[in-house]
Amino acid sequence: MDYQHLIVKQDGPTLWVTMNRPERLNALNRGMVDELRHLFTDLYWKHEIRAVVLTGAGRAFCAGLDLKERDASNTKPTVSGSLTGQRRISEIVMAMRRCPQPIVALVDGAASGGGFALALASDVRIATPDTRMNAAFIRIGLSACDIGVSYFLPRMIGASAASEYMLTGRFIDAERGRELGLFAKIVARDALEAEARAYLKDMLHATPLGLRLTKEALNHAIDAQSLEAAIAMEDRNQILCAQGEDFREGIAAFFEKREPNYS
Repeated sequence: MDYQHLIVKQDGPTLWVTMNRPERLNALNRGMVDELRHLFTDLYWKHEIRAVVLTGAGRAFCAGLDLKERDASNTKPTVSGSLTGQRRISEIVMAMRRCPQPIVALVDGAASGGGFALALASDVRIATPDTRMNAAFIRIGLSACDIGVSYFLPRMIGASAASEYMLTGRFIDAERGRELGLFAKIVARDALEAEARAYLKDMLHATPLGLRLTKEALNHAIDAQSLEAAIAMEDRNQILCAQGEDFREGIAAFFEKREPNYS
């Protein structure tokens, strides 16, 4: 796909993705929605990509849905058409969760509405002191339960804290986000890339299969109905990972105190 609203660069096994509508605080127009959905859906089959970094150009991560684009339309959508349009957006976070690569979100500035959802659907979030996130949907006449927010947020911070922010649309600043466990680190804006690379280095120390299966099993374990169900997935993963040459290379690299060279 020829991306118009995303800057996509591959650096070895890592894909760096920048939402690139800085003049609109990277608000989600139809084009960007389609491009994000295509990118994360396509990643499922790209095993040569082992990790993804998602960020926004300019002074915001993503300000949510582009309401000006919506206002420009003079036609009243049907219920069926609206539901299809809604699913075009919500499929993005489902694809983010389904893709095997861990996603590191560099959240600087506003992450509101759909931007909040994109940050929550990522696996690791790094903030700056200027980061502010909220379920903005409820402040414009909609429900706060949108684009996976009602799924991700209570699982991450608990039902009580999620209710506080979803029922009010209040902002979660960087320090509060770290207290709640939403952010791994808070760093200066010019240190975001370096911090991301530090996480990527540790992630890529895992075998390709081990990293992929860890994300998959972790996501399943969050929804597992029992300890037995989670352990069954863990047992499967360990046996699968132990079959390949990468496992033997990982053991050898550990004892030889060197970086592993995976196939």
